[in-house]
Order: sequence, then C-alpha cells, then structure tokens
Amino acid sequence: MLTQIFATSFVFTVVLAVLILYNLVKILKQYERGVIFTLGKVSKEFGVKGPGIIFLIPGIQKMVRVSLRTVTMDVPSQDVITKDNVTIKVNAVVYFRVIDPSRAILEVEDFYYASSLISQTSLRSVLGQNSLDDLLSNRDAINAELQKVIDLQTEPWGVKVSTVEVKNVDLPAEMQRAIAIQAQAERERRAKIIHAEGELQASTKLAEAAEIMSKNPTSLQLRYLQTLTEIASEKNSTIIFPLPIDLISAFQKFVKKD
Repeated sequence: MLTQIFATSFVFTVVLAVLILYNLVKILKQYERGVIFTLGKVSKEFGVKGPGIIFLIPGIQKMVRVSLRTVTMDVPSQDVITKDNVTIKVNAVVYFRVIDPSRAILEVEDFYYASSLISQTSLRSVLGQNSLDDLLSNRDAINAELQKVIDLQTEPWGVKVSTVEVKNVDLPAEMQRAIAIQAQAERERRAKIIHAEGELQASTKLAEAAEIMSKNPTSLQLRYLQTLTEIASEKNSTIIFPLPIDLISAFQKFVKKD
C-alpha cells in the first residue's frame, strides 16, 4: 500500500515538475521575439526577450511569440471603379514584417488580419483615383503609392510594409475589345506616319537629284542610257529611241535648201 502511494506521489511530482519546467523555460528561435507580460503588464525591463532560452516565473509571467520574418500576404481580388468609371477586378500581394513586437501585440488585436483589411481598402482607394490607362502603364508608380499609404497606416502597430505589387487586372470583355480596337488603330496610325515620312524623304532626294541633273546635262544623258539598259534587259520589250530635236532641225534645213 505504501509502495503504491509512493509511486503515485512520485508520478505526480514528476508531472508537476515537467509542467513547471515547461512554463518556466521557453526557447525562441533566431527569427522570434517574446513579449513578456508580468502580472498583465509589459515592463521595459522584461518587455521583449529573445532569441535563445527565456526563463519565466510561472503564474506571474506570460509570453507571446512574435515572428520577425517577412510575411507574404495575398490581397483578395477587389472590385475597383477607376477615375474614368471603368469597373475592374484587381488583386495584389503585400510584403511586410514586424519591427516592434511590443506594439504589434499591444496596439492591435491581430496585426495580420488588420494589415489585410487595410491593404484591401487602400487598394480600392488608391486605384480608384487613377484612370485605366494610368493603371496599365504606370504600374510602378501605383505600387509605390500603395506601399506608402499602407505603411503609413500600419506604422503605429510596429509593422513595416516593404513592397506592394499589383498582380492581375481583369478587364470586362467589352473593355478588352475596345482596347484591342484602339491598339489596332494606333498601329495603323504609326504605319501611315512612317509611310508618309518615307514619301517625304524620297521626294526630297528626287528634288535634289533633279536639281543636280539640271546643272549638268551629261548626268542626265547618263541616266537616260542607264534607263535604256534596264529596259533592254527584258526580252519582250520594244525600245523606241527618240531622236534629238537638234538633229531633226538640221535635216529640215537641208530639205528646205533642196
């Protein structure tokens, strides 16, 4: 009987010791910090501890773990009305990390959930101030503006937003067709401009060549012979050689004398 009581007491003592040791000793990893509550308060002396082994006073102190690693948060797709009244769906990704574990625990109940809601509302607000063309062409500037706005609101919680990236912009089907038509018209406009510029350059060069040939008749004759050579390369071509007017005039004088 005494042996059984002794065995029960020993087991109870071991379990109690394990529980006390479990509550007394905590191990924090390199990327973790512990916010220590002493009788419900966070003091400056025992406020934030870690990494390594942390000793707590059971029943008096309590620790809350906080990770300092960068968190990747996917912002769900949001319905946004742009400045030019186009309804689109946009989603984004936010990168943030805790820089002040004490404020992240004391200033907000759940900093991850709060940061997610702030990101969603800021996404709708910032994108709603831009037109669709700006959203499609000035993505870097909009990302920077989003990062600035969200970080300003999470800063009191000890949370630092490092990067915000708009991932996908889903356009309505009719808007996609309108953009395709606009892009086609833009390509045609550029093609016509390039063709007109080519015609202008060609006409300028022809005018310069004509001016040079008018000053030097020999070059005109050489060009005339070159053209005849090109025509003669075709076997089915019939070539008519025009006689110079001066030669015809000489024959007319000879006929009159006779």
